[in-house]
Amino acid sequence: MTDRPLGFVALKSIRQGPRSPDAVLAQIREIYFKTTKKTIEHDIAHAIELLKSLPTEDERDKAAVYMDGLAQMRSEWARAEKKNRRK
Repeated sequence: MTDRPLGFVALKSIRQGPRSPDAVLAQIREIYFKTTKKTIEHDIAHAIELLKSLPTEDERDKAAVYMDGLAQMRSEWARAEKKNRRK
């Protein structure tokens, strides 16, 4: 794995084929911890693509906490942005 930010995801990385569920979960977790206001929309899209690659419902359930967290961050940041625009 490189030290590059996860904000940009090459199509090659998505098309590489099946990866281990543990590796996918680890990448979703990494996205969760590294996301920023600037990258949240892309990070959520990337996490969703990774989530779709998980073969079982149990594995997708393990990623749910990170997905919920990403959605919550996006919501909070959007709300704060909207509030700032009103001022």
